[in-house]
Parts: sequence; C-alpha cells; structure tokens
Amino acid sequence: MDITELYELYLQHPSVETDTRKIKRGDLFFALKGVNFNGNHYAQAALDAGASFCIVDEATGHVNEKIIRVNDSLQTLQQLAKKHREQFTIPFIAITGSNGKTTTKELIHAVLSSTYKTYTTSGNLNNHIGVPLTILKIKKDAAFAVIEMGANHLREIEGYCTYTLPTHGLITNCGKAHLEGFGGEANIKKGKGELYDHLRKHNGCAFVLWDYDYLREMSAGIPHLIKYGTSNDEVAFAGQIKNQTGFLEVVISKGAAIKEIKTQLVGGYNLPNVLAAVAVGKTFSIGEDQIRSALQNYTPSNSRSQLIEKGSNKIILDAYNANPSSMKVAVENFAVMSGAKKILILGGMMELGAESLEEHKKLVELIQQHNWQHIVLVGNDFKDLPKNIVHFNNVADAKEWYAQQEFNDSMLLIKGSRSMQMEKILD
Repeated sequence: MDITELYELYLQHPSVETDTRKIKRGDLFFALKGVNFNGNHYAQAALDAGASFCIVDEATGHVNEKIIRVNDSLQTLQQLAKKHREQFTIPFIAITGSNGKTTTKELIHAVLSSTYKTYTTSGNLNNHIGVPLTILKIKKDAAFAVIEMGANHLREIEGYCTYTLPTHGLITNCGKAHLEGFGGEANIKKGKGELYDHLRKHNGCAFVLWDYDYLREMSAGIPHLIKYGTSNDEVAFAGQIKNQTGFLEVVISKGAAIKEIKTQLVGGYNLPNVLAAVAVGKTFSIGEDQIRSALQNYTPSNSRSQLIEKGSNKIILDAYNANPSSMKVAVENFAVMSGAKKILILGGMMELGAESLEEHKKLVELIQQHNWQHIVLVGNDFKDLPKNIVHFNNVADAKEWYAQQEFNDSMLLIKGSRSMQMEKILD
C-alpha cells in the first residue's frame, strides 16, 4: 500500500494512535518500536481494542486484512503526516530552542486561538513521534498550526521540517541543553539553526529575538524577518519588565498599544516568550484586547514555573526541565524576588555528558553568590559541596527531609531535570 492509498484510509479513519492502551474505536494503530517495546507484538490487541487498521513493519503471526505491512512504521507515520500537511495552505509556525519553547508555544497558541481555530502540540510531544502525530490531528477547520520541535542531536530539526514544512519559525534561544547529544555549544546553534535553514531555503518568515547577537547572525538571509526585543531600536515589537517580584508584569513600548500585561508567569526570563506572542499576534492581526487577555489569562501547568501557595509559603515549582542556561536564569531571578526567607531545592541536570560535573560545579558557585535560608541539592553530579549545602542522592531522601521542616513565610524554588521528578518532594 503506497502513501496515497494509506492517506485515503486515514481520511476515513482520521485518528492515529501508537499506544494500545489508548485505542479508541476506529483508530489507525501504528506499531512503533523502541528500546524497551515493539508495537508489532500488539497489533491483534489493537484490533481487539477497536482499531480499524494496524500498520506494522514486522510479521505479527496473525493473518488479517486489517493488518497492513510496510517497510518502516515510523517513516510511514512521518510520510503520512507530510501528505496531510500538504493539504493545507495555512501558516505553520515551528518553534524550537534550548529553553522556553513550550511556554512560548502555549502563549502563541493562546493568542492565536483567541480569534482563530488553532492547532498545536499537546504538552511537549515534540519529538520524531509527537510532531507527526500533532500534524495528523489538524483538521480542515484549521487557520493556524503551531508546532513545537525538540532536539538533542544534529539533523533532527532538519528532519522535522521535511514533513512539517513550516512557513514561519521561531528559535527562543540556544543555551547549554543536551550537550551530550549535540557535542558542544556550536552544534547546538547549528542544530537549532536547521529551522532557519529551512525558512531561508523556502522563502519563509522568522520571528527573531533581536537581543541575541547570535540569533541575528543565524537568521541572516532569511527572506522575511520580524524582529522583537527589549530595545526599541531596529525591532518591530519591543517590551520591558515592569515588575518581576511576584508574577511577571510587562510593558509593551513599541509595536502595540497594549501597554501593560500582567501575566501569571513567574520569572523575568519569560519576557522574551511574552514578546514573541505579542509579535505573532500583531503580525496576524489579532486584536490588542484579545492579545492582552490571552496572555493575562494563561496559567502555566505541568510543573513549569508554577507558583504554588501552601499555608504561608510560596513555592515556585519548575521541575519540568533543567540545564545550565535555565538553571542560571531561574536562580538569578529567584535572588531578586521579594522575600526574606528563601530556600533553594535543586535537582541535577541531565544529558550534559562529559561536561556534567563541571556544569554542576558552576551552578554551585553561582548559588554561593547569594544569601539563602537553606540550600538543598539532589543528585550524584553535585560533588565536594560546601558545608552550608544539604545534599541528597535522590528525591526520596529530599522529600523526607522536606516533610520534617516547618517552613513558614518562606519562598521556595524547586527545580530540576524531568527525570529527577523534583515535584515529588511536594507529594
């Protein structure tokens, strides 16, 4: 069965699933393989659960006309996504970056969907499986699509672009994330820059944070640039922080008459994310009242810079991701926030490879530049710590310590890589 025939089948059953536990009646099931699983083994189970057809790439031991054999199920899923993408002439906005891409995606989606039917990546399903699944969920009523692209090695963003075919793109930043996979900071810029390469080649448009010299350089040659930043010079849209001691408040100084936006985001590092959403909204003629309302009503979830109040304590839970760049801005932002009793509880940063110990050492040096009521570090890559720092190898021990404390009128920052599951401290 070629991709055209499969697409006709998809149009009859426009719901795709890769997990038999989530099968709904009529779904197309794609049997994917990973290190610890092989979906081909569950083809019959998918049919029993109500799947209309199963796409497999290995013999399943079952003879059934509803089981369709292809050379590679994942590649076929991506080819099907491309075929579906080609049916649309709407703007497809791709977003990548080391930090802030999910928040930026959510803010842009909030702004665009205030006026138009907009489809976007669910959560952070931004990999080689999540991106095609996102595309295949887009329906004919779509006016915009906002696609988040994550990457931890070279050529990954390039691959996503071949079937996402973005017309617009945005790189939030290029920081120290996934150093192990990329092999260094230069390759991080090269890898993220693959989005710019696609836009440059296909007459695309990039939204560029003009504050960062490296993004200016990387975006050179792209036919259409929309610039935003904190300085009014050279940009179409500009804004500054009005207040970041609690929730972030932003003033728009150029490009929109919105003036002040009172967000429910914590941290001045979210300013570029807000400005990106303003730039996208204005570019696509979203009303300024709608832009302001969308940004002010957006509430972060999934342990992303959430402000939680427990008794007299305020807790910033930012436990979805962590790397040297995001840790630095989170710690520095927490240092300038109001509050006499501040407590740091930080987990280890993953995927840093040979640089992990050195980057954790630098984080400790940064922490020591500020005054804290307590410092708690969790993870094996924190070594030779000063006596004023409490250290645990795992979250379970940190949770036990936390349960024994009687904090009152305190501010806490809890942050770490996703695999550390730092949010469990609060369970």
